[in-house]
Amino acid sequence: MRKIGLNELREMYLSFFESKGHLRLPSFSLVPRNDPSILLINAGMTPLKPYFTGREVPPRKRVTTCQKCIRTPDIENVGKTSRHGTFFEMLGNFSFGDYFKKEAIPWAWEFMTKTLEIPEDRLYVTIYQDDDEAYNIWHHDVGLAHEKIFRMGKEDNFWEHGTGPCGPCSEIYFDRGADKGCGSPDCRVGCECDRFIEVWNNVFTQFDRQADGTYLELASKNIDTGMGLERLACVMQDVDNIFEVDAIRAILDHVCRISGAAYGREYKKDVSIRVITDHSRSVTMMVSDGILPSNEGRGYVLRRLLRRAARHGRLLGIKRAFLSEIADTVIQCFGDAYPNLKEKQDYIKKVISLEEERFYATIDQGMIILEDFMKQARAGGSNRLTGEMVFKLHDTYGFPLDLTREIASENSLSIDEEGFQEEMKAQKNMAREAYRSKGGSAWEKDLFANTDKSVITEFVGYTDSTSNSVVQYIVRDDELAENAQQDDEIALVLNTTPFYGESGGQIGDTGYITNNQFKMEVSDCRKTADGKFLHIGKVLSGSVQIGDKVVAAIDTKRRQATARNHTTTHLLQKALKDILGDHVNQAGSLVTPERLRFDFTHFSAMTPEQIEAVEDEVNGKILENLDVSVKEMSIDEARKLGAMALFGEKYGETVRVVSAGDYSRELCGGT
Repeated sequence: MRKIGLNELREMYLSFFESKGHLRLPSFSLVPRNDPSILLINAGMTPLKPYFTGREVPPRKRVTTCQKCIRTPDIENVGKTSRHGTFFEMLGNFSFGDYFKKEAIPWAWEFMTKTLEIPEDRLYVTIYQDDDEAYNIWHHDVGLAHEKIFRMGKEDNFWEHGTGPCGPCSEIYFDRGADKGCGSPDCRVGCECDRFIEVWNNVFTQFDRQADGTYLELASKNIDTGMGLERLACVMQDVDNIFEVDAIRAILDHVCRISGAAYGREYKKDVSIRVITDHSRSVTMMVSDGILPSNEGRGYVLRRLLRRAARHGRLLGIKRAFLSEIADTVIQCFGDAYPNLKEKQDYIKKVISLEEERFYATIDQGMIILEDFMKQARAGGSNRLTGEMVFKLHDTYGFPLDLTREIASENSLSIDEEGFQEEMKAQKNMAREAYRSKGGSAWEKDLFANTDKSVITEFVGYTDSTSNSVVQYIVRDDELAENAQQDDEIALVLNTTPFYGESGGQIGDTGYITNNQFKMEVSDCRKTADGKFLHIGKVLSGSVQIGDKVVAAIDTKRRQATARNHTTTHLLQKALKDILGDHVNQAGSLVTPERLRFDFTHFSAMTPEQIEAVEDEVNGKILENLDVSVKEMSIDEARKLGAMALFGEKYGETVRVVSAGDYSRELCGGT
């Protein structure tokens, strides 16, 4: 077989399916779009789920992609073996209600045997045991001999996940040769040895599984094909693992040059070389898609990978920051396939360098503390680090839990993860209590746990400043009450309200709730998790009881001042993106009538020149007196208009879009 490079293979696959009428789409970002179920894209079809479910209309019924993916469940095995990795690319051809098995199967065979010129005698296929249609196509249409088609059970060749769309699979296997096998006369496709490896998986989505376990035929059938690019490259380059594939080997060789270590001579050094090689790819790709190191979510995954690679650099004897240099080779090898790598090269290297330097600033002192903790444990006759020790390393020295676990394991010690989680929980509780004490929020107690969950407050404050309402609940002295009198400090829950409950950084409205026998001054408004609005304040005169009819009226001048500052946060976010880059995302805010605060993600402190440029841009837009408009639309319409969304926020099907002229568009629930 002709040896084909990884980048050439990618192009050959995409071009082949373009010739079959498929639209080539660029890889989607590693950051899932409007999909809170996952942190990072982990399969080729994942970004296409809206097309498969019918929630969105695909740009064409035939699509082909090479998708960047990251999986980290077995991160601690990366490096220890040459099989594990966190970053990979998935080749895919997809049909959304267009072609089906009759086309997909022969095309897969054509690509493998004609385009790649893999000898037919080295290929085998599997089908689902009851899929006679697939068998007939393989046997009669393609001409594959009966003994080369293996029927497999549900566990191997039927894709389903609970109820909903599902279907059988058909896989293509490559025979690496008897010398790679187990030597058993029964060795064949499905054997646990390394001889036969799966390279292509066609999923035929043709059924809709019901809750009772029955299967109904789908009116519109789909094709979901997955093939790992790195695995295919291993086959075409006749190498044993992904670290020997040309483009990845180039990164590995760069690691060896910097460290002075030779690959393949010493197991411990090989582990470190592989860790750095793999993690450098992941880190570079993640940063290029706008992910920044942090202590939660996908930012934590990035930090964990980067710091793990940096530590293994130290184990190889590298005494300086070096990962940004490795990123240069990643970009050189993959920049043609993913142009944003070249476009953001300086930015990528800056983010990586800053995070690596932050880690080195603490790791030396942290390692001294960790080594002392390990000595203490052994001296006490224990082979385990306490949760308190692990927490101190995490909280004070920035050691991720997995890093402490890994170093402890290398020294034949374990860690008390349950104790660590208890320490983390205690810290969060302390922070929560401190926050509550600052806000004087006795209303945070779950007083409504045993009340009717269907009783919620309808918010009418987007259009009205007053409402005729009915009192649903009264809270007095931290307890539910039937009534309240003059001078009582209380919280009222109404059936409808114009009062905005503190949310999204915007503080709650103030105002008055009154009727002929009662007047209350509202000093704050907050929302409970189940949709009740708490109007917090003091009874100025009279009395009130559950069921009373009242008039709720906000302080409109205060609301307008708050609204102006809220709009300014939108202008500020747009200006920050213009001046600093699209990687800027909102990380928090505070909006009051008097002032605003805007928290955002960026990899370094702003320079005085950048601050001045942002201020000038925002003030200029304010002086332009742009029209501010609010429209409700579908989430998809909003995204097509380019509306900015709060990163990681979950949105419903209908959203409010606040526009400041043509300058800024943003999804916003504020007033």
